[in-house]
Amino acid sequence: MAHTRGMRSKLFVPGSRPELFDKALRGDADALSFDLEDSVSEGRKADARAALQALLSGPSIRACGKTLIARVNPCSSVHFNADVRAVVRPGLALLNLPKVESTSEVLAAVTALEAAERANGVTEPVGLLLNIESARGLRLAYELACAHPRVAGLPLGLGDLFEPLQIARHEPAAVHAVMVQMRLAAGEAGVFAYDAAYARFTDAEGFRAEADVARRLGYIGKSCIHPSQVQLANEAFRPTDAEIAHARRVAEADADAQARGVGAYTVDGQMVDAPFVHRARAVLATAKRLGLG
Repeated sequence: MAHTRGMRSKLFVPGSRPELFDKALRGDADALSFDLEDSVSEGRKADARAALQALLSGPSIRACGKTLIARVNPCSSVHFNADVRAVVRPGLALLNLPKVESTSEVLAAVTALEAAERANGVTEPVGLLLNIESARGLRLAYELACAHPRVAGLPLGLGDLFEPLQIARHEPAAVHAVMVQMRLAAGEAGVFAYDAAYARFTDAEGFRAEADVARRLGYIGKSCIHPSQVQLANEAFRPTDAEIAHARRVAEADADAQARGVGAYTVDGQMVDAPFVHRARAVLATAKRLGLG
């Protein structure tokens, strides 16, 4: 499947707003999530689908250098099969399934996805993002992520998860608890975790604070509902200069320890062994991908 881990920012683009497509493609978001679900009213589903199909079938889309995602309507929707047939095109990296709550939904989506790939001449397999946005989905997150090798990541949907339960969306303790739970499930399954959208798009400090927490918990990026949030996400999900410098010292110390046959050693006054080396290498890989040295 296409490489998708360099997604610090993922900007939602309504499929019913084709006048926004070109601007989004020229913008700074690492990934674009073209949406056929929540942002599109029932009466405009067909028009949005046609507009997105035209965009994804065009020659310019594959030259944009972004991770391209399409969020379709749920598997139970009358729109699902038509959505998948329309958007699964060469260049699409990920198909985003909303409100997933069962492994049977994942397997049904894979069947539809494979059929669309054959019909549309897609040769590079498209991955799946499974939105975790209900209590059941959160409880089954590990099983959902393991349902099929096509599953690449688990995006978190806090609004849909919290509102029906009368949990305050911006209650820090609740947000943190759910973030940890889903990150652990994603980690056990070997897929990435992706942070939720932040609806208060004029609250830059709130967005930044939530993104900072998500990065410390091992999420790879954050969904954006407004272009003004993109740069905030890009900044939040890059390693700091201090983190890069520390990672270099860990890598150098590890190489020296390996040469001397030493299993554990100290760097910057902290005991270091294999898990810390693994993290240091991940930081350096991210820094290299972002051109940070």
